[in-house]
Formats: sequence, structure tokens, C-alpha cells
Amino acid sequence: MRILVTGAAGYVGSIVTEHLIKQGHTVTALDSLKHGHRAAVHPAAVFVHGDLLNEAWLRSFILSTPLDAVVHLAAEALIDESIRDPGRFFRANVCGGLNLLDAMVAAKIDRLVFSSTAAVYGAPVTLPITEDSEHVPVNSYGESKLAFERVLEWYRIAHGLKYVCLRYFNAAGATELCGEYHVPETHLIPILFEAALRQRPEVHLFGTDYDTPDGTCIRDYIHVSDIANAHVLALTHIDRVAGRAYNMGNGAGYSNREVINTVQQVTGRSVKAVAAARRPGDPPRLIASGDRIRQELGWQPAFPQIQTIVETAWNWRLKHPGGYES
Repeated sequence: MRILVTGAAGYVGSIVTEHLIKQGHTVTALDSLKHGHRAAVHPAAVFVHGDLLNEAWLRSFILSTPLDAVVHLAAEALIDESIRDPGRFFRANVCGGLNLLDAMVAAKIDRLVFSSTAAVYGAPVTLPITEDSEHVPVNSYGESKLAFERVLEWYRIAHGLKYVCLRYFNAAGATELCGEYHVPETHLIPILFEAALRQRPEVHLFGTDYDTPDGTCIRDYIHVSDIANAHVLALTHIDRVAGRAYNMGNGAGYSNREVINTVQQVTGRSVKAVAAARRPGDPPRLIASGDRIRQELGWQPAFPQIQTIVETAWNWRLKHPGGYES
């Protein structure tokens, strides 16, 4: 198929693009480069520099580009900033998404895979989190993603849009080509790498007194290649499962201390972790059930172990100690 990937220069978007190209699809890679890296875009993709908030440009671009489907990953995604500046998140994640949908309707493109988030659930009452769990986001990032999911359903009713939503928590790991590098960095594993490389003096461990085996938060880590594979599967089966939402989860999580210990083991370097106060809104455990996506799409994580996830991420980081520009 001829596929448009939005956010294709981002961490997950670049690896989704890589997987689509490996499957023989033709990819147009769209990114504003506000957060992404031009060097992360697969060389076989056609790169287009543009912003979904530029409505007139976006409509003209999509009307003039032969496309069969869209995989939508472009978003504002920093949790802390979403609490401080919610308007920015609703503009990017809802208004930008609406511009994309309206351009798709005008061009008669009716297939879309949406990279959503398990943040739509908020703090869970029961674990593991299923797709039918209550949706009570605790930040504007999760709220904006949930709002766009609801928009998709109305476009299905009005315009026959075929869509699939994919929800996941902690993307991690790397391929040989692409890995994780943000400025500023907010994700635990790359922050630990920075400490291991002595690019930062220490790592803050937010909360050590949770009701968990070692007192630190437990999170569900999914290898980014497994996330990319889910996007490919959703696109492949979209006519059959249109309108569905799927969680991606390993069914078990890893605590912050377990991740720190794994990073030290894999890198062979010590990491200084300093206990700090809990962050507001951080639940003790976040674990998603992947039963539905396994049963309906045949998705199976190829890299479920934190050891392998960290190893692939570290191998990439050693080749790129300063990110894509190094």
C-alpha cells in the first residue's frame, strides 16, 4: 500500500516506517521536526517536512499525494508539559488530528491506524488494564488522545472511516537503524544510559515507598519493534477490525529498581540513583492486558524481556552516544 506516516521522524514513528518499508509498502514520511530527527527517517521513505496544524497546506498536500492509508503518530507527548500547558496538547493532538481527518475525507482516504496511549485510562482500579477499563485520564496528554479516539468514531459514522486505535505505555528498545533520543530526555531507560555514560551525574528515583515488592513503581515496557509490528498488523487487518481499540502489554511489569539493575548489568557501568519524592498522579502499577490484540490480530511480542529491551537500546546508544547527530 501507499501509506502516509505522520510523526515519522519520531522515536516510534521512525521504527513504524522502517517496519512498513520492510513489508514492501511505499511510505511518505511526514514530520514537523519539532521533536523528531531527520536522520531517523528511513532512506527509502519519501520525507515531507510539514505541520498538521497548517490546515490549508495539509489539505493541498494530501489531495495531491496518492495514498491508500494513514498511520498517525504525530503528537505532543510529554506528560509534565501536558499538565502545565494543556492548550498546546489539545491543539496538536486534537486540532491537528481533525485537520488530518478532514483532508483524508476530501481525498477519499478511509483507512487510519492511530497510535494512541494507555494514558487514556488514568490511574487503574484493577489490573491488568483491559480495553473496557474505565477511561479517566489524569493529564491533558491522555485526555487529548482520548478525545481524538472519540472523534474517530464520529468520522466512522459520518464518513465510513475505518480506524484502529493502539494503546501502550512504555515504548523502549531499538532497532539497528533507529533508537530513542529526546531533548530533554524524560524516559527512564535513556536517562539511565545518560548516567551510565556520565552525561548526567545521577538519576532521581521518584518514590521508594509504594506498595510494590521493592517500593518503586512498576511499569509495562514494550519493545518498540513489537509496537511497530502491531501497527503493521492493524493496517493489514483494518477492514476486518475497523473501529477497534487494542492494548499492547506484556501482562507483567518491571519496577524502576529492576530497570536500573538491568541497565547496570547490560552496560557494565554503575548508575547513581537518588531517592526523591513521589510525583503527583504516579500510580504504583501500570500493566496493560494484551489479550485482545493477541486473539484478534495474532500479535505476539518478540522481545518481552527487559534484558533484551535494554540490550537493543544500549547497542544503539553506543553507536550514537550524542543522539542522531553523533
